[in-house]
Amino acid sequence: MANVNLAVIYYSATGTNYQLAQWAAESAKAAGAEAKILRVQELAPPEAIERNPAWKAHTEAVKDVPVVSLADLEWADAIIFSMPTRYGNVPAQLKEFLDSTGGLWFQGKLANKVVSAMTTAQNPHGGQEATTLALYTTMYHWGAIIAAPGYTDQSLFPAGGNPYGTSVSVGQDGSISPDARGAVEHQARRTVMVASWVKQGLGQGVAQG
Repeated sequence: MANVNLAVIYYSATGTNYQLAQWAAESAKAAGAEAKILRVQELAPPEAIERNPAWKAHTEAVKDVPVVSLADLEWADAIIFSMPTRYGNVPAQLKEFLDSTGGLWFQGKLANKVVSAMTTAQNPHGGQEATTLALYTTMYHWGAIIAAPGYTDQSLFPAGGNPYGTSVSVGQDGSISPDARGAVEHQARRTVMVASWVKQGLGQGVAQG
């Protein structure tokens, strides 16, 4: 496979999506990719974070994880986003970052990126599918290539069977179903595989449109 640069970009208040990002990066590296875990800048006011012990603890725990930049998007051949749902939509923190990518989009530097997405909510039907599809709408404008997991592996079914991207229901104690890890790992491997095909094809001079 062509060497793939993968950016695993996550937003997480209390750590669930950071865990998914770690699983995805580990799986991608095992598949031969160079993977970076990058966090989205927190925009919530400090007083809001202070009122939630789990949010405060996680913010402190990941302070050394690099904040994603536009340069990371240029570097990446593939991107996996991991995010909680906010009323069935993308979190404001991630949306703000996506809204800053107009310059790269205008220059055509986001076209042909291979993208996949994962999401979390407390309830099984808490907006996960809508959130993933909302993110993909922006990716279509980029000219990105969506590498959704579909039903390409048995690991997806015990994890909830979301064909758009792994969706995780989080218990009130913050626990993640152990079934989720296999689905995340498969999604990461699939994203790297598709990105390898795209990168190899572009390297051989396949027309870009």
